[in-house]
Amino acid sequence: MPTVYSFPPIAGSEAKILILGSMPGEASLAAKQYYAHRRNAFWPIMAQLLQINAEASYQEKIAALRSSPIALWDVLKSCKRNGSLDSMIETGTQISNDFQSFFSTHRAITQVFFNGGTAEACFKRYVLPAHNLGLLKLSRLPSTSPANARLSFDDKCGIWHETIGSALRSCHPMPKIKQTLDGEARDAFYLCTGSTEQK
Repeated sequence: MPTVYSFPPIAGSEAKILILGSMPGEASLAAKQYYAHRRNAFWPIMAQLLQINAEASYQEKIAALRSSPIALWDVLKSCKRNGSLDSMIETGTQISNDFQSFFSTHRAITQVFFNGGTAEACFKRYVLPAHNLGLLKLSRLPSTSPANARLSFDDKCGIWHETIGSALRSCHPMPKIKQTLDGEARDAFYLCTGSTEQK
């Protein structure tokens, strides 16, 4: 069973919210990009929340994250896993990332959102017992992975948009969306907002 390794965190100096996955899947590892699977709902959701075009380049998306209150990382630094499914992670091989250093650097973070149940379980197993993180608010969101077939893309967008949107508003008021979206970007916008203007 191969050992896989996660990416460095993406976090700007103003980060107040941390979104944690478990470990990048095969498509992400091959592309060296967070959430690279084309059917993963993460980036369409972030595009709407960060008010950027859903068709923006990966570098543009990362820049938008760094200039926002949102930070992005994974709980695990490494593990052994066949394929991409969290269920295939070999429990005894899990090594968590260095959250002591991360939270020491990013002291303004007060809220942590888990992208799925495995990220939450790993954090509570490996990170919480080792660190004094009592002031952090921890919340689990449904996995944006296409493997999470219990919820539709629409449902995932709605839950994430409501929850992260509320957290962002608590950080500071967000400006109204001014840009015009077209093509696939417009489709992603309507999916995330639940609008009926475009089918």
